[in-house]
Amino acid sequence: MNHTSVTAALRAEMAPTGTLRVALNLSNFLLVSQAPPDGEPVGIAPDIGREIARRLGVPVAFVRYPSPGDLAAAAATGVWDVGLIGADPLRASEISFTPAYLEIEASYLVRADSPIRALTDVDRPGVRIAVGDKTAYDMYLRRTLQHATLHRAAGLEASYQLFVDQQLDALAGLKPRLAADQQRLPGSRVLDGRFTAIQQAIGVPIARTAAAAFLLSFVDDIKTGLVARLIASHGVQGVSVAP
Repeated sequence: MNHTSVTAALRAEMAPTGTLRVALNLSNFLLVSQAPPDGEPVGIAPDIGREIARRLGVPVAFVRYPSPGDLAAAAATGVWDVGLIGADPLRASEISFTPAYLEIEASYLVRADSPIRALTDVDRPGVRIAVGDKTAYDMYLRRTLQHATLHRAAGLEASYQLFVDQQLDALAGLKPRLAADQQRLPGSRVLDGRFTAIQQAIGVPIARTAAAAFLLSFVDDIKTGLVARLIASHGVQGVSVAP
């Protein structure tokens, strides 16, 4: 893919203001490692946004959101052009998603004395799960849990505090974050395996069909090398290039 495949019409659809406005979910510390208010964001997601802008031949500007739910909710407002966010069917009415470029495993943290030993023990009557509201794994659990109940908090740290303060049975989260939380709670355990792998994708507002086609080809291209290089250069653990 190169600049010769970018038409004026495509550029106008993808960056109608003349600058590609890339929406970032700042709560995903694996993909956005730094985002100083007075400086440029650092991480895999910002670098992918910069690469899209480079191929379009336009400047880039970042639109920052504290959570994926806030990012998704703004899709219909026209304030961003490309969003780096976990793909989810519940968001598909407003956002067209590419296939995933990167995966992050999600599991549960439980206390040392918890009777929960495996993922199959979690979805049972009476089990209470703390989760960050409107995260991709929250959206997945909303669709799939049949017996356990979700208790939501605004943000990852708040979901950990909810788990601890209310003595809930499990904390749902991305494995790298759960490993960090495990160090804060002596004896706690991260369950083996995964209940899902969050599909990190690129989204555009639903009506931008040419942009969606361009990004489909872009993702196919970056999975052959760029994503792995970014994972390595940023030293990110617990993520992998999507199949």
